Amino acid sequence: MDATDPHAVRRRQVFYIPGFDPFHPRRYRELYRNQAAEQARIAGYQISVSPKRGEGRYGWHIHAIQDGVRTETDMEVLIWSDIVRGSMKASIPATYAQLLRTVWAYVGSGALFRLMRLRRGPVLAALYPIVMLLVQAAIGLGLGVGLACALPAFPHDGAVRLAIVAAVLVAALRLFRALDKRIFAYYLMHDYAFTARWKGAYPPELEARMADFAGTIAAALRAPCDEVLLIGHSSGAHLAISILADLTRQGRIPQEGPRMALLTLGQVVPMVSFLPGARRLRADLAWLSTREEIFWLDVTAPGDPCSFALCDPVAVSGVAPPDQRWPLVISAAFRRSLSPERRKRLRGRFFRLHFQYLCAFDNPANYDYFRITAGPVTLASRYQGRAPSPSRITRAAQHPADA
Repeated sequence: MDATDPHAVRRRQVFYIPGFDPFHPRRYRELYRNQAAEQARIAGYQISVSPKRGEGRYGWHIHAIQDGVRTETDMEVLIWSDIVRGSMKASIPATYAQLLRTVWAYVGSGALFRLMRLRRGPVLAALYPIVMLLVQAAIGLGLGVGLACALPAFPHDGAVRLAIVAAVLVAALRLFRALDKRIFAYYLMHDYAFTARWKGAYPPELEARMADFAGTIAAALRAPCDEVLLIGHSSGAHLAISILADLTRQGRIPQEGPRMALLTLGQVVPMVSFLPGARRLRADLAWLSTREEIFWLDVTAPGDPCSFALCDPVAVSGVAPPDQRWPLVISAAFRRSLSPERRKRLRGRFFRLHFQYLCAFDNPANYDYFRITAGPVTLASRYQGRAPSPSRITRAAQHPADA
């Protein structure tokens, strides 16, 4: 590749926004390190990960040789896990109150029924914590009633039996919460409740953090590099969309400088944009979909039951303008890009499948995360002329009157 090629990348800055994740971002560094080595072995290129250079948030440096070209990439995680952890401190009774508010937010607004007509997989994933928490309460109540009824009669029988039912119910709910690292009912309930509490709007604390992220990205656009790539995974996708919409509105993407690109992975945008309070996100979707100064690629896969696979987030949200140009919606095509052996190992592991976009593929024909983040060409050049997936869903499942 010619070093004067305007699409060539020698230095790249990547910003990664995780989904609703309370854990330390080192897990993303280790995931990248391990999976990059595996993908390099499969694809026959070189890639290595070293500690972050300079100041800033948590990240790492990537050195790669692909197609005979050396590329240096700095990757930084834009952290909002502290906000996530703060939202997950609810007690058991408070979590059940969240359950009721979340159900009302989606059922009362009609969003649940519109989402079901769009994709059932992620909606069933959203219903999972609700059903599991109700089942847990039913089991605890059933055990308590069963034990109370098995005791012989004695004075003050009613009050004692009621106390037994309550004690067993509390003990059962505490046990289930202690086991949530395997069940994920509380974790997912907090995830959906975080969005439902504000009816799709961003809470003030998150808005402030997003403004901080925008400033960091704007600074990178003034630095000497060839491409600035913003990646949003899962719930991080709609945050990335709004952040980049703010940058373009404010004119903070210079005409002369690094190319700006957005990559959304495993997005769940309709879970937010269909709620009545998501006016900001819907406006950001419509605005960003027409911008010439960016390139936006959206990657999902029907094999990921937690994402709105192949749903154009702008179109299905009912805000597509006549001159819409983004995003380019393609499939990671798990069925073709993963070997039968790997698919068998991943069967039923829904969370792992939701993270597959960040991992190695056996046959990465359409999508290679490590070529995108560490390769020698821009995202726009890599997918130039690529047609969207023929299975892309563009029908509006939400209309302005529904919001």
